[in-house]
Amino acid sequence: MALTQTQLVSDAPDLKPVSAAPTSPNRLASIDILRAITMVLMIFVNDLWSLKNIPAWLEHVPRGVDGMGLADTIFPAFLFIVGMSLPLAIANRKAKGDSNFTLLGHIVTRTIGLLVMGLFLVNGEYINAAATGMPRVVWYSLSCISFILIWNIYPASIKTQTARILQGVGIAILLVLAFLYRGGEDDAANRFSIYWWGILGLIGWSYFTSALITLFAGKRQVIIVAAWVLFCGLSMVAAAKLIPEGSIIQLLPSPILGGTLVALSLGGALTTLLFKYLQKQNSPSKTTQAFIAISAGLILLGFYTRTFWGIAKLGATPPWLFICSALTILTFLVIYWIADVSGKARWFAFIKPAGTDTLLCYLMPYFAYAGVQLLNIHWPEFMLTGGVGLLKSFVFALLCVWVAGLLSKKGIRLKL
Repeated sequence: MALTQTQLVSDAPDLKPVSAAPTSPNRLASIDILRAITMVLMIFVNDLWSLKNIPAWLEHVPRGVDGMGLADTIFPAFLFIVGMSLPLAIANRKAKGDSNFTLLGHIVTRTIGLLVMGLFLVNGEYINAAATGMPRVVWYSLSCISFILIWNIYPASIKTQTARILQGVGIAILLVLAFLYRGGEDDAANRFSIYWWGILGLIGWSYFTSALITLFAGKRQVIIVAAWVLFCGLSMVAAAKLIPEGSIIQLLPSPILGGTLVALSLGGALTTLLFKYLQKQNSPSKTTQAFIAISAGLILLGFYTRTFWGIAKLGATPPWLFICSALTILTFLVIYWIADVSGKARWFAFIKPAGTDTLLCYLMPYFAYAGVQLLNIHWPEFMLTGGVGLLKSFVFALLCVWVAGLLSKKGIRLKL
């Protein structure tokens, strides 16, 4: 079963074998915790397909229906967190002496990585197992193994030459998979294609656009505000189907052209910038008041625009953009009070790998589903029904995080 949400890694790509770096002073624990919670929920909601007799509000709302369930809020939360990490990551890189040109290279490299992974995973959704010569779960497993070989942060104990060879093996596997791939029906099997960009690819395009804007805005934060307004407007124009057919703007990739996804990430960047500004005043109450007011405004805007376009994840409508932005801000605010103001960050220690080794956590379910299918494991009916089934899916999510944490301690840590 293909995953349908996403993840992010909080730093730029670096394929040179290095040992794990200490936590950056520009890194906020609250963002890592928010990312971790979102990652756990992503694995949880993506396992709901295996259950029956569960509350409808937990699941995705069908296409064409005005509304959203819990599952429809996870992807936008990840996009928002991508944006929240941007100002901190860029500031950290610049503090280390990186130039804008170097940072541009990191952004491009990371974007390419997300697009590649997104395309390989989305092609797995459409694979013709007989024509390709392998079942879907094998395709996913080989793809994910290749991702690990290519983007692992190899420990200092691994020689540079050995690391390069392993990366080369990963690239070779992906090339062979792309060559062997056949998708679609037997009478019209396709080669490896851009069916769509995949969840990771959508994140890649959103990250690329938001990172470029944040990078070149520098300290001129009004540019980021203007860009957010522009992409919110573009979201409305796209929803109203007012983008002229055949216009030059249609040369943009659809995740950028739609406006919504980029606006989510830019909103996250603005949230972090405002948070850092308010932190200087050392007043949690002012921070709380500001974020509650902003969230209320976004919710009102969301329900107002709902009368025109409805709330829809699958349509990436403006109301979905505004309401999910508000929900993510409010969740961040709660975590800020628990972790930073009350000093209870340790409460979330057991899901820490989901916030720091997020990409590795994202890949874990692919291996788990492959193992279950290849070993022909069948769960008892009671484990797939109602409350017991929900508990099973939640435990599964925590197990994925735990395994990712173990792998990280053994030297498997992914970094785009």
